[in-house]
Amino acid sequence: MTATPSPARTVAVVTLGCARNEVDSEELAGRLAAEGYELVEDADGADAVLVNTCGFIETAKKDSVDAILAATDSGASVVAVGCMAERYGAELADALPEATVLGFDDYAQIGGRLDDVLAGRPLVPHTPRDRRTLLPISPVERSAVLAGAGGRVEDAGPAIPGHDWLRRRRLAAGPSAAIKLASGCDRRCAFCAIPTFRGAFVSRPPAEVLSEAQWLASQGVTELVLVSENSTSYGKDLGDLRSLEKLLPQLAAVEGIVRVRVAYLQPAELRPGLLEVIAGTEGVAPYFDLSFQHSSPTLLRRMRRFGGTEDFLRTIDRARSLAPGAGFRTNVILGFPGETEDDVVELERFLTEGRLDAVGVFGYSDEEGTEAVRLPGKLDQAEIDARVRRITDLVEELTAQRAEERIGEHVEVLLTEDLSAEEGPGVWLGHAAHQDPDADGTTTVSGVPAGAAAGQVVPAEVVGTEGIDLVAAARVPAATAAGR
Repeated sequence: MTATPSPARTVAVVTLGCARNEVDSEELAGRLAAEGYELVEDADGADAVLVNTCGFIETAKKDSVDAILAATDSGASVVAVGCMAERYGAELADALPEATVLGFDDYAQIGGRLDDVLAGRPLVPHTPRDRRTLLPISPVERSAVLAGAGGRVEDAGPAIPGHDWLRRRRLAAGPSAAIKLASGCDRRCAFCAIPTFRGAFVSRPPAEVLSEAQWLASQGVTELVLVSENSTSYGKDLGDLRSLEKLLPQLAAVEGIVRVRVAYLQPAELRPGLLEVIAGTEGVAPYFDLSFQHSSPTLLRRMRRFGGTEDFLRTIDRARSLAPGAGFRTNVILGFPGETEDDVVELERFLTEGRLDAVGVFGYSDEEGTEAVRLPGKLDQAEIDARVRRITDLVEELTAQRAEERIGEHVEVLLTEDLSAEEGPGVWLGHAAHQDPDADGTTTVSGVPAGAAAGQVVPAEVVGTEGIDLVAAARVPAATAAGR
């Protein structure tokens, strides 16, 4: 008598935080699928829930804890992975006995670890360590270490999530997808703990990135979003700091890809040549995601960063001289220790003159292990909150004005969702080249020819705005709307 095969174990993957985490989740999903797990969207009824956490700032950590607790309500076995799990390890496991906590070094054996959890076999949570110490200090020496392991990071010792695209399995169905250029960071910003748990900066070989881009295109992706902790450092450990300038045109030429955008640019490292390639290469979005963090020169020095209002405005002006419709987004921190009223006024000046398209506003919070924890001049939380509200109100006004300035502008809209059933024939939701697919507003375009599909790029003219969102009218007939 033939035995009835056991049903596949089911697992739901919940991702918090940034696009880098989304790539990590898809690598984990691929590993689990290869180990016989069935991936499901709904935690209810799943055997296990994998929560990929964010550990960047206090609010993100709270969201991660809330997600872990919500997952336990499903009755499934809950496993916490990701930045918060790596950063706190055993401490998080003690605080949340409802979940099993795994670190990056468990990713290569994630299927077996999940087997242990479901079988009730106890796992010892890791003790966190400074992952910058796991590879040589010299960037070029890091590349040699990985080359000696055949390019496989896990064979060299330290695990670097998101670099093993051969195991990746897409969890989202949209036409845009993130692709990791690199992981880790060598900068020492006073407020940031990311390098300690993400490790030293490691670039992926250009040929590997190109292969993953071709694979994503075969999966129906038409827009690539290049992500890392610091994309402007790409190639420094490969012996060629111009690697990104050379790689971008190659990525834009991949069959099926209609747009490439670069995220996470460090202002102090934005070379003139890279700016020119981003602003002037066909198929590359003239889009500058620059983490200014502030614009007061004196405060930036306390943050262990460089530049200031005048430097940043010159960068923006140079990009706009090459690509007048270029998009700009940034994040700013309010309430960093020692921040004065004059510093806030300087930031207001920069934001007003810079005319950015999108700005994230965050209040400073102490992060364990950072230099800023020990700095004098801490502000009361009430004052930090007041400054956040003040700048948020200004940003909402300025970004809405910037959107209005685009009325009459010709834009290239990448279609993402057909709204015809709700809004009438030929109405689609999408995003223009200056809009990140997740964070910078949307464009609603009417008059899209019949037969259009998600992932196509349609030329349109901006005719109105709703806050930072644009309203546009398609400019071309069906015969020319199917691609670039």
